[in-house]
Amino acid sequence: MSKTILITGASAGIGLATALKFAQNGWIVYAGTRQLERDQEQYARYDNLHFREMEVTDPDAIRTVIDEIKREQKQLDVLFCNAGIGYLRALGQAPMQEIEHIFDTNVFGVMHTIQAALPMMQKAGHGHIIATSSVGGLVGQPMNEIYCASKFAIEGLFESLATYYKPFFNIDVTLLEPGAIATNFTQSVLGHVASTGGILEDEYKPIIDQYTKSFLSRNAEPQTADAVAEVMWELVAMEEKPLRIRTSERAEQFAHHKTQNDPTGLDGVRGVRKLQLGIEA
Repeated sequence: MSKTILITGASAGIGLATALKFAQNGWIVYAGTRQLERDQEQYARYDNLHFREMEVTDPDAIRTVIDEIKREQKQLDVLFCNAGIGYLRALGQAPMQEIEHIFDTNVFGVMHTIQAALPMMQKAGHGHIIATSSVGGLVGQPMNEIYCASKFAIEGLFESLATYYKPFFNIDVTLLEPGAIATNFTQSVLGHVASTGGILEDEYKPIIDQYTKSFLSRNAEPQTADAVAEVMWELVAMEEKPLRIRTSERAEQFAHHKTQNDPTGLDGVRGVRKLQLGIEA
């Protein structure tokens, strides 16, 4: 019997690459998208790939898709909470409305999706819930504090779920932690900056200029979405599912700065600050 996966945020990038990877390997895939007509037409050759309109900030939209899976497939083996948005503004610059939008999508969207899918997995007595976090969910980054805060929240959520989902419900939980990815994610973030006034001429400008220059130089060859999809494929096949999995050696190295050299983590944080801002050690 074919296994079933639900993926949110599958219009492009990691979500789309994962949807195609699993569909090509015989899984039944339900993929949330904001480009329904485009995706249905472009990928019509896959009978087992079902694109559905699904806005993760709308609990009713999520429940509609979950109910469809329940009727048609009777089970959901893997839930991949991938939908998310980036944000490049300092806390001192950011309107509260935009901050709330980040958390509505990156945090509450994940919670809505898990709440909708959990009863079916509990009834089946098995399942695997995965969320796209980030190395930014482990290590704070300049001018990314709002985005990082949302990913830190997901890290805390999944750490807590892991304490009882597996032993009591036989449901594994995993945080997928990529670094820089060669998708339109960065372009979307920079596009949002441009559409909301651009890089502001204020006291934060020298910091953001230095950070973006350092970021682009450090990530000249980012990991591809297809490479992350391969990690996802290997992850679901593991007998023992990890709580966290970094998707590249570069992500692993970056996360290591969190605690290196000093049990308090302070030296690690200083090292990351130097790395991110391009400051010589």
